[in-house]
Amino acid sequence: MGNIKVKTSEAVEGRGKAAAEGSEEGSERPKESGKKGKTDTTEEMTKKELIEKLKDAEQKAQEHYDLYMRTYAEMENVKRRGAKEREELAKFANESLIKEILPIIDSLEKALAHAQDGNSSSGLIEGIELTLNGLMTTLEKAGLEEVEAMGKLFDPHFHEAISMQADDTVPPKHVILELQKGYLLNGRLIRPSMVVISQGNSDKKDDEQEKA
Repeated sequence: MGNIKVKTSEAVEGRGKAAAEGSEEGSERPKESGKKGKTDTTEEMTKKELIEKLKDAEQKAQEHYDLYMRTYAEMENVKRRGAKEREELAKFANESLIKEILPIIDSLEKALAHAQDGNSSSGLIEGIELTLNGLMTTLEKAGLEEVEAMGKLFDPHFHEAISMQADDTVPPKHVILELQKGYLLNGRLIRPSMVVISQGNSDKKDDEQEKA
């Protein structure tokens, strides 16, 4: 009987220990599932933060790229303006000097016209022609060219009208006389032509005045 009681008490104790261990395992499982849930939430938050940071980085990169492109375009514009200014400076660097030479050309042309009209020797005429032609050739290489005037329609951008005259042979507002030649330097007007322009048919004008 004594042995039976001992075994019974040992069995009871064994069942009690098993129950206790089972309860402990059960209590530990919810804790583990709770930790796993927290980890999943943390990972989701981390992913969202990474996506937001990536978007911010892409936006900043685009802003920096746009700024770079605008700066690059501005620098290119500055380079082009600088190159154009240097080109213009090179083209018209001699403008003031050429303007001072133009009266000399006028004098030579007048001297040549006077010599041809008078009884001057052919040697004098030839000398003036050579001097004038040589000077004009040199200036033409620098970009000088004459303004077309005779017989042309009056253009205030290139011609300066001194007076108007009636002329039956020339249409109205056309140049009938050039008093002083005009010149361009590399396409830019440096002196307009001084001209006289036609009023048209004088008889028609008289009729119109009488009718008025």
